[in-house]
Amino acid sequence: MNLRIVVPLLASFFLVPGLAAQDMRTVTKPVLPPVCATLNAQLAKVGDSLAPADESKLDTARIQNAIDHCSQGHGVLLSTHGADNAFLSGPLQLHAGITLIVGKGVTLFASRNPALYAVSPGSCGIVRHGFGPRGCKPLIAVDHAPNAAVMGQGTIDGRGGEKMLGSKYSWWDLAEQARAGGAQQCFRLIVAEYSNNFTLYGITLKNSPNFHVVYGHGDGFTVWGIRINTPQRLARNTDGVDPGPDVRNVTITHSYIRDGDDNVAIKGGLPGGVTNVTVSDDHFYWGHGMSIGSETNGGVSKIRVYNLSLDGPDNGIRIKSNGSRGGLTQDVVYKNVCIRNSPHPITLNTAYTANGPLRGNWPPSMRDIVLDNVRVSGGGKITVNGYNHTHRIAVDFDGVQITDHAHYTYELNRADITLGPKPTNLHFPRGTDSTITGKPENAKPESCAQMFVPFPK
Repeated sequence: MNLRIVVPLLASFFLVPGLAAQDMRTVTKPVLPPVCATLNAQLAKVGDSLAPADESKLDTARIQNAIDHCSQGHGVLLSTHGADNAFLSGPLQLHAGITLIVGKGVTLFASRNPALYAVSPGSCGIVRHGFGPRGCKPLIAVDHAPNAAVMGQGTIDGRGGEKMLGSKYSWWDLAEQARAGGAQQCFRLIVAEYSNNFTLYGITLKNSPNFHVVYGHGDGFTVWGIRINTPQRLARNTDGVDPGPDVRNVTITHSYIRDGDDNVAIKGGLPGGVTNVTVSDDHFYWGHGMSIGSETNGGVSKIRVYNLSLDGPDNGIRIKSNGSRGGLTQDVVYKNVCIRNSPHPITLNTAYTANGPLRGNWPPSMRDIVLDNVRVSGGGKITVNGYNHTHRIAVDFDGVQITDHAHYTYELNRADITLGPKPTNLHFPRGTDSTITGKPENAKPESCAQMFVPFPK
């Protein structure tokens, strides 16, 4: 394949000193591979969906057949055909070295029939009570398929807000019902596992019933120039891009993400954790921010986040864990980050409550965390909350500036904070079992005007 991610380095890397520990591959903008088969659309969008009469006209078999007969290093192209611009599919399986290309103007719609995704009869499209494996297959599975990719200027729409066939509920309704207890069994858009050098390029993903993209148990994952566009509210658990667990060498760059949960969540669970990750030159909007955790019990290390804007998220920079899934998070650098209008612009928290008890056998700790040239506006709470006297948080705020006169509050527990050497105007209280080195100092921060851009149409 003439792409991928294993040739020259991101040019912007050389513009950001001090960020050497990151994705250890050399990464450039991907290119589309030669096409092995072109499939023409046979359906037409009606508004943002399909006509009810078209809901049974599945394209799954012909797409899968084209993938099955494509040779490595090539791609299957989904193309418009006259007024027809839509495909309808159930679960698909990508193979090693094969790219699915969703062409410009094309929307690949996920079927609303939960039975198609069921791992066993009746396992998908329900709220499950009790423990068990996931009940739904993803729309696109990439399993033991190195060098596979999903690319193109088109859209993949999971239709999470539309009612499931034969039900009065949508996938997102199930997620809301599960708040009272249980686990929603909703499919994910793309799940790649044991597939080194997997690539997403140029594609728009929207309305996933659950996480949009999951990458686990692999070495080499590139996300370049994608858009994730899902509502902020009533789209629970719709994370954007989630690398981990057991993952090394990840680049997420030049992308635009807004969704109903974490924009990016680096999940360092067992086995193997996550290491060598670069998140660069991205724009996040609504969502739960640039997150690490809550699973950190496999270890998280060598993370570099730079040239990032966070515009209106519920959380901005966030590392979250608790005693049931904690571990060591270390060597994490955020550089040149702009955050505005977030209720929680900076959160380092070992008492995350959404998953598992606060206390347990996996106490979390964080060290060698650096926030460098981070600018915050719009008010909110800044939290640094360590677990206990032994399992603490050590963080350097170096050139972190609040740029307005909005209202800010602080929480500081079991942490060791350094302010500077570049001027930092955070005013932490004395805190519980905590130390503060350096003093707050105002300075004229760099402008964020060029960092905040509208979500692309």
